[in-house]
Amino acid sequence: MPVAITRIFDFPYYQLEKYNLDKAFTTKYNGEWKSISTKTYINKANAISRGLLRLGVQPGDKVAVISTTNRTEWNVVDIGILQIGAQNVPIYPTICKEDYEYILNHSESTYCFVSDTGILEKLNAIKQNTQLKNIYTFEDIQGEKSWKDVLKLGEDESNQNDVEQRKSQVKPSDLATLIYTSGTTGKPKGVMLSHHNLVSNVIDSEKRVPLNYGKAKALSFLPVCHVFERMILYLYQYCGVEIHFAESIETISDNLKEVQPHVMTAVPRLYEKVYDKIYAKGADLSGIKKILFYWAIKLGLKYEPYGANGWWYEKKLGLARKLIFSKWKAGLGGNLELMVSGSAPLQARLARVFAAAEMPIMEGYGLTETSPVTSVNDQRNGGFKIGTVGRVIDNVEVKIAEDGEILIKGPNVMLGYFKDEEKTKSVMTGEYFHTGDKGEIDADGFLKITGRKKEMFKTSGGKYVIPTLLENQLKQSRFIEQVMVVGEGEKMPAAIIQPNFEFIRDWIERKEKKVGTTDAEIASSEIIIKRIQREVNDCNEKFGKWEQIKRFELTPEVWSIDSGHLTPTMKMKRDIIKQIYKELYNKIYTS
Repeated sequence: MPVAITRIFDFPYYQLEKYNLDKAFTTKYNGEWKSISTKTYINKANAISRGLLRLGVQPGDKVAVISTTNRTEWNVVDIGILQIGAQNVPIYPTICKEDYEYILNHSESTYCFVSDTGILEKLNAIKQNTQLKNIYTFEDIQGEKSWKDVLKLGEDESNQNDVEQRKSQVKPSDLATLIYTSGTTGKPKGVMLSHHNLVSNVIDSEKRVPLNYGKAKALSFLPVCHVFERMILYLYQYCGVEIHFAESIETISDNLKEVQPHVMTAVPRLYEKVYDKIYAKGADLSGIKKILFYWAIKLGLKYEPYGANGWWYEKKLGLARKLIFSKWKAGLGGNLELMVSGSAPLQARLARVFAAAEMPIMEGYGLTETSPVTSVNDQRNGGFKIGTVGRVIDNVEVKIAEDGEILIKGPNVMLGYFKDEEKTKSVMTGEYFHTGDKGEIDADGFLKITGRKKEMFKTSGGKYVIPTLLENQLKQSRFIEQVMVVGEGEKMPAAIIQPNFEFIRDWIERKEKKVGTTDAEIASSEIIIKRIQREVNDCNEKFGKWEQIKRFELTPEVWSIDSGHLTPTMKMKRDIIKQIYKELYNKIYTS
């Protein structure tokens, strides 16, 4: 009788029975990759459960987990917490200590597992203001309690029957986790997700996974505190996929070559950076190699799935794959069959060129409140359409409201916001969750996102502008890293732009331009301003006159999470960016 999966902690036991992997999880420690088997994963999780019981953790208690990088320990602790009816509260490592204090207090967390000294220092500064009884570290830090102390506490198996009893009492409808959404305004909201929310999402998404179950390898690096990567890790466990954790964003390139994964997930910004690096390498070529490189890219940017461009295009594409794109694939490990994108809109050019290179990016859509997957592309069975987020997965229903808002109903929709019934009611109509996103479903059943409902604004002339459409178009330019379209209540739309300083420095060198190369010099250079004006002009041609960007200003800083421009999921904090660049904003509209 196969293991029935109704709670999150059933996944490891299912994997043990069906695939029994030697390398369920692999993490790099001090330059060496170390793996644990499915069996060891379960044994350690049970030891954590026994240890937590001896610490007095009760059903319904909250245990926070904060890690700078994804790692094996996170997953062991996750299952150890959930098995005894407690809830895992994952927290972003990049937030400030004040937000740590708010989340720990709001969630009433009693214990916390952290990865390293940096997080520990922030926590120690506010620990006395919380209900935390103890903090345990994944890394060995002198004088601090270690997660190994909890494992040791659980070495004695005499209370395993208590663990089994707790497990049997956990219902699919029970709360499994509180995920605090970063939000672009106000305090974080605690999204309540049940075991059934996440389990149903894994099982309903599995039909879109075209991998060799039990044999495929994945590289994981998106923060596991985000529901997208967390659900993906459960999905990998369900499909018997070996999970390897990248060391950091900076080491991705090396880790891809070392691990040689078949699948990876990322946000569009990372795919853009990968593409920019590949493109920049082409500039270093010469002669026929350079001509062929740019010919292949030009061809790739015209890619359409399922041979829609005709036999002659496919013939040329076959040659481009052999001569050029095969080298791209080798540079990313050689085995990549599938890349998945979520969290933000994917540029169509990236979807085209990577699919042309036989490393297709399957874009999906969802929110923390929907566990998260609502729809996703799938190359099989005509399920891939560029410019869309795919067809809606089984057992989930999407309805487009009269004002264009996307409404979602299904087993993946959250239980609500923790301690906030009023806010929960404000986003629900019956069983339908109001996403705040606008979209449309085409004749073939593909969902397309057209913008954010609340981000649409009206100019003083009474014309509506959807800033995300303009921003997504502008970000296709390699000269532009970040852009925020403004103009609510003003006479015209305008833009505040953070240049792609790294690319522009390479461009200055290649073109031998007489321009300073510091960020401030680039942002104030007339040569760069004129060059970016060309990019803005190209964008404007695709929009009506009332939507076009009439003026823009460049910022001399990189927009970042630490500086407050972006949320931990890399979304723009519009109000804060507008405040930071108040002078630039005033310059646009007063001069």
